[in-house]
Amino acid sequence: MAVMVLSGLALLTGLYVWLYYNFLRGPKCRNETSLRGKTVLITGGNTGIGKETALDLARRGARIIMACRNKARAEAAVYDIRRESGNNEVLFMSLDLADLSSVRAFVDAFLRSEPRLDILINNAGVQSSGKSADGFDLTFQVNHLSHFLMTHLLLDRLKCCAPSRVVVVASRAHRIGKINFQNIHKPVLGGLVKYFQAYCNSKLANILYTRELANRLEGTSVTCYALHPGTVNTELFRHASIWLKLIVGPLCWLFLRDPVNGAQTTIYCATQEGIERFSGHYFANCKLQEPYPQARDDAIAKKLWEFSEKLLGLAE
Repeated sequence: MAVMVLSGLALLTGLYVWLYYNFLRGPKCRNETSLRGKTVLITGGNTGIGKETALDLARRGARIIMACRNKARAEAAVYDIRRESGNNEVLFMSLDLADLSSVRAFVDAFLRSEPRLDILINNAGVQSSGKSADGFDLTFQVNHLSHFLMTHLLLDRLKCCAPSRVVVVASRAHRIGKINFQNIHKPVLGGLVKYFQAYCNSKLANILYTRELANRLEGTSVTCYALHPGTVNTELFRHASIWLKLIVGPLCWLFLRDPVNGAQTTIYCATQEGIERFSGHYFANCKLQEPYPQARDDAIAKKLWEFSEKLLGLAE
């Protein structure tokens, strides 16, 4: 009996190892592109995918600006990245994506202090209930609207430093996303299912935004890419209840990618040479992939752009 149990455990362990290395872990970004002399701005770089992305790009010699809300955690991450990369040009700047006034103040400070911007990585994201300081749905504002505003305000600097890139961390969750212009920006009232739907909607918005941004940047040598990082064990669910964390936590540890592996497609889109012709497209597992049909609707992408401009007071 004991032999059978041990054999079964060995078989399950072997199966798990095979699944992990062939399906769960995902491929590595293999290029060795140097970023010396380049400046990278990344939102939410103090933890998870963002921190691992910042670490990799710091190792390539880039000047890294980490735009984060939590000063203490960001400064701790800056210390870690400097120590592990040997690159002291890793800096924290304060940014709260839940407050549009913070976004504008951040951009003003960045443009005053940083003469270059070569790679902008819109990485930060949440899945949460509630409304922002501006009265919008918190998830929609943090994941889409504030990044839209920030990118808009930084476009001239990106153009001056071209060839440059905008990298948008989206998600395969866009497959069940919907763009309803009547309520996508309104705070969600309801349970976990509605909060998750709002997250999926915002990730669909990320891909549509990237598609329309590429159209508007054509001929500028500024390119942009949306991506799915894989299903990653990050702090995305940090606002979930303690009971949900206790249930989901062990499953995440076993079956989701760790942040190092989850960062690989972001790193690929930020550094891979020769992908410029795919501006506006969607990547996963360090290769070009086709998003779901609702993320390829150019008419909705254009309408979302105009809708976002109106919400932000940018429309003429």
